[in-house]
This record gives sequence, structure tokens and C-alpha cells, in this order.
Amino acid sequence: CTVQMGRGGRWGRAMQVPDCASNPAVVLPPPGGSMRGGSETGGALSTAMSLADPSCDSAPFFSDDDDDDEGAGESEGGRRRRAAEEDGVGAAEGECPSGVSPRRAGFIVAVLCYINLLNYMDRFTVAGVLPDIEQFFGIADGQSGLLQTVFICSYMFLAPIFGYLGDRYNRKFIMCGGITFWTLVTLASSYTPKDYFWALLLTRGLVGVGEASYSTIAPTIIADLFVNEKRTKMLSIFYFAIPVGSGLGYIVGSKVDDLEQDWHWALRVTPALGLVAVLLLLIVVKEPKRGAVEARPEHSLQRTSWLVDIKALGKNRSFILSTLGFTAVAFVTGSLALWAPTFLLRAAVFTREKAPCVSENCDNSDSLYFGVITCVTGFLGVASGVALSGWLRKRNPRADPLVCAAGLLLAAPFLFLSIICAQGSIIATYVFIFFGETFLSMNWAIVADILLYVVVPTRRSTAEAFQIVLSHLFGDAGSPYLIGVVSDALRRSESYLWQFRSLQISLLLCCFVAVLGGASFLATALFIEQDRDLAEQYTHSGDEPIVVPKRGRSTKVPVSSVLI
Repeated sequence: CTVQMGRGGRWGRAMQVPDCASNPAVVLPPPGGSMRGGSETGGALSTAMSLADPSCDSAPFFSDDDDDDEGAGESEGGRRRRAAEEDGVGAAEGECPSGVSPRRAGFIVAVLCYINLLNYMDRFTVAGVLPDIEQFFGIADGQSGLLQTVFICSYMFLAPIFGYLGDRYNRKFIMCGGITFWTLVTLASSYTPKDYFWALLLTRGLVGVGEASYSTIAPTIIADLFVNEKRTKMLSIFYFAIPVGSGLGYIVGSKVDDLEQDWHWALRVTPALGLVAVLLLLIVVKEPKRGAVEARPEHSLQRTSWLVDIKALGKNRSFILSTLGFTAVAFVTGSLALWAPTFLLRAAVFTREKAPCVSENCDNSDSLYFGVITCVTGFLGVASGVALSGWLRKRNPRADPLVCAAGLLLAAPFLFLSIICAQGSIIATYVFIFFGETFLSMNWAIVADILLYVVVPTRRSTAEAFQIVLSHLFGDAGSPYLIGVVSDALRRSESYLWQFRSLQISLLLCCFVAVLGGASFLATALFIEQDRDLAEQYTHSGDEPIVVPKRGRSTKVPVSSVLI
């Protein structure tokens, strides 16, 4: 049996289909043409399609050969413009396949960066005034660690829900709703009275709703606006907001507390800025077409169920291993973010450089210094990581996971020295923290880029959510609480010596976890090339419906869907 394919009145090569001796030849028309052979042939085709064999391989439905012959001498730019006009995508001159102009895409990234900075600024404002909160509520280290843990847990469990929604519905409006809720809950947490520590825990947990709605979706919007090196650069700008926003959280929290002599006011800064973020989202951000910039627009990629997506991600070794490595990064940064300022204060008290904190208004200068270091090292770390990765990619396709591994393995000894040297010299501690955080920050943008090029576009929000769940479940969801519990267990008395010594020993756990994370990234390098190729060449293996291209270009459909 023969199926002939044609375009513009000229007929291309015939496609031979086995097991069809009883059926006449069927000729498929060009786009917009009519079926040769009348209703009989149409009925034969319809009957044949109902007898489809899903086990058949895929074959081109229309040949590109005719396009190549007709378009000989036509420039690549001309072909692209003609294709865009026929699709109705390029009605506006200079518009990108994503449906967003390059200028507007830049503004969108700027807005997303601003919101990401606010998210992390709010998250670590509490850490900047943690000694005051401990004095205000009269709580121990274990209870203090719960403030970060309850937030991360809600954020972690809600991320898959928003990942599912982000892969299927308008991402802009999902983010607007989540950030509005986050703003209101954060403001409510700043009015917690003295005898209601549980209310502060509850409101900090609800803050995770807003962050989950944003963090799982924003990177996928950037992925649908840019590709290759441009995407990596934009992601690096986006992830600058993590360490810089974290540092600003310490700075703003400590300075507002000093000015108002009340830690509650430190939690009222980000809600006001959050309302501005919602307005910018509504005005500036436009939903891009998924996967269009990668020459694989959304309509050409078959959607699959959520369970199928999860199974596919579970078989993606590069994704799983890089997520484990990122989990180690989250464990270390989560522990340091909450406990480093408190540890530095106790070290200064232990060395008699500062007076003990006996009132609700403690000396928060260490939070200010640590915040400045976090901002600077975050900028240097992300920039150096992206630059080094880009330089090595030209020589080694495994550069990304290797740079991530090097960052963690180099951070571990500097963090160890910063913890050990605190009992002798605070200045040396700050120097080692500077180098340790710089190497630790090299991972942020690169890990996000790895996820985006080893996962197909229609699964990226789900993959982001899955990575958030794993990294936070075994990372910073439990690490602040774990460090606090270990510190309480090791403390033999309430003396200033043991307050410092117990926290010092418990923080050494971060160095061990950093080494494990480096090993995970080294394992990722073994599979990164294969998984990247699989993602780039992905075609759904199921028996999808036939979709005839508007401009006669080739598409893959199961042969069983055409004729048997």
C-alpha cells in the first residue's frame, strides 16, 4: 500500500506501509487541498486509521525536500519570516518566536529578579533579628530553628501543586495570586504578641505559599524567553537575587531593629515592596509561548499526565543527581543563613569582644556585617561560576556539573576553618566565611541551567517543583532545626562558653554535607551529555493525534495513525 504526499500540486516521494494488500493507494492532499479519490478514498483512510497499530515507528508526514527545492536561493531569514507570517506569529516585525519582543523580555527578567530579591530578603529578615526574637519569646535554639523549618516545609509541599499548575495554566496570574497572599501574611506576622509564638510559626509557614507559587514558575518563564548562552546569562542575573536578597534581609532587619528598637518593624518592610511587585507583574510581564524559542513550540510537544512526568524525571539521572547536589547546597546555606549571625555574636561574647545579650534589643552588628559579606560573595560567586562554566563549556561538555562540584569541595575547608577559628579571631572567621560563601554561591545559576536543558519544556515547572521538594525536604527544611536540636543536646550548662561551644560543634555538620554534595555533582558529570541529548531529541512515544503542519513542514506521527 502506498501513501503519497504532496504540496502545491507537486507530489513527493511515496511512503510504503506494510500489511495493506487489500487497500488501494491512498493519496494525502497538500495543506488546504482536497482528497484524491473522493469519498471512497476518504472512507478507506478513516477505516484504516481506526485500525491503527500503536507499535509502528514514527515517519515524516510531509517531506522537507519540496520546501528545500522551492526555497533554493531564499535566505534563512526570509524563510523564517515567511514561516512566521503563515503561522500568525510574526505579525509584528521583529517579534520573537516566544511572542515577546527582546526589549520586553529584558523588562520581564528585571521584574522577576526584583521579586526574587524580595522573596529572599523577607526569608532572612527573621535571621537578622533572631537574637531579639529569642529574648522576646524566651525560646531555646531548637524552637528558633522551627521558624525556618515551618516556612520551608510549607514551601516544599506546595511547590508540586504550583509546578503542576504552572505547566498547564497562565503562569503570570498564578504568581500574582501567590505574591499577594505572601504580602498579606508577612504583614500579619509582624503583629504577633509576646505570648503567641505559635502564631508567628503559623504565619511564617503560610509565607511559603507565595514563595512556592513564584520560585517554581519564574525560571521556566526565563527559559521560554531565551536559549543557550543568553539563557545562562539571564538565569545568572535572576539568581544573583538569592545571595544579594539574603544579605539585604540581614542588613534591613538589623538596621530597622536598631532604628525602631522593635524587631516587629523589620517584618513590615517587604510587604510594602511586595505590593509594588504585584503591580509590575500585571503591567510588564507577558506569558511567553512554551518552548517556542527552542524551535519546538508547545503545540509540537505532546503533553503527558503528571504521573508520566514524574516517572520520566525519576529516570533522568542528571536531574536526580544534580538535585541531590543542590540539596547539599540548600542544607549548608539554610544552616548558615539562620545560625551564622547568632554564632558570630556568641563567639564575640566568648572572646569578650561584646557584652552578653540580656535584653530584647541585642547587638545586631554581626547580622549587618554578615549581610554585607553575603551580598558581595553572592555577586562574586554567581558571576565567577557562570563565567568559568561558559569558558569550560567550549572545551568540555561536562563543565557545568564539574564547576558545581569544585565550588562545594572548595567551600567545605573554608567553612570548617571559619567555624574553628571563631574562638581565636573573629576577623579570621569573617575572612574564611567570605571565601566559603563565594565558592558556595557558584552553584545557583548553573544548577538551574542544568535542569532546563536536561528536561523537556512541557515538564520544566514540574521538574522545578520536584527539585524544590527534594532539596528542601532533605536540605534547609530540617537543617536549621537539626542544628538547633544538636546544639541544645550538646550544651552542658547555660554558660556563655557552652552556648558558643555547642553551636560551634553542631555547625561542623555543614562541612561534611558539602563534601557529599560535591560527590553528587561529580556523578552528574558522568551522565550529563547523554541526558541533554535525550531532552533535545525528545519525541513522545505514544499514539498522538495527527497534526498537519500549517506550512507543509515535516512532523512526526506514528505510521499506524496514517494507514495499515
